[in-house]
Amino acid sequence: MRAKILGLLFCAAVLAAQDPASDPPDASEPQAPTKPEREVSLKTIGPNILHDQARIWMFPAQVTRGRHVLPTAGVLAVTGGLIAADPTTGRFFRRHEDSFSGLNEHLTETVGTSGSLGTPAVFYLAGLIRKDRYMQDTGLLAAESWVSAEIPNLALRAAFRRLRPLDFPPDGSFRNTWFKADANPMSAKGGFPSGHTATVFAVATVIAQRYKHHRWVPFVAYGLASTVAFSRATSGNHFLSDIALGGAIGFSVGRFVVLRE
Repeated sequence: MRAKILGLLFCAAVLAAQDPASDPPDASEPQAPTKPEREVSLKTIGPNILHDQARIWMFPAQVTRGRHVLPTAGVLAVTGGLIAADPTTGRFFRRHEDSFSGLNEHLTETVGTSGSLGTPAVFYLAGLIRKDRYMQDTGLLAAESWVSAEIPNLALRAAFRRLRPLDFPPDGSFRNTWFKADANPMSAKGGFPSGHTATVFAVATVIAQRYKHHRWVPFVAYGLASTVAFSRATSGNHFLSDIALGGAIGFSVGRFVVLRE
């Protein structure tokens, strides 16, 4: 039930903000991406995801050629700083789990996953009911963004095999976390980066960018995504550095890869 509420909140923000007497925004209007949108449909979403993966895995080559150097350096610097602080912050959240029990009980791992998966479906189905093509496309793009962010996350978690705060007792050292977890990517044991954070920010970014002409929609979308991300730290599932990199991946995939902005 809570997962359905998360998805409905995303959709309600858009439905409430739209003027029913007006047509849905058109991709040719100012809020559309600067580059022409590629076709998005149930038939094209698979090929689009494959194209997304090609762009994602070729990104390091672009950085070596001098593109996106500053934002990449910024993300790496923030992540590196948080990694250094992880033993302290990880211990803090483990020792104060009871203080966040209300949040953790409502935003469980299942709720976070179901909410981020359900939101694209809600948008797509609502678009079908309203005969709103723009809303249908938003749902499909959000679903594409979810998958496109999750694939590299599975690979990175399997590669780094990082332990999670929950793997340590509250008074543990929270050090020596790398290359210790199960290497099976489907077991999702590795904690770096946070997959929940990446996927929820990927979905939120698509919705926020496509409905940014309604000023409060981005606040709702990113606010919910940030709440889910924070709950990953308070529940002991991830260190703050895991969450920071996951959020950066989700935002980048949603905005620059899927929406091509």
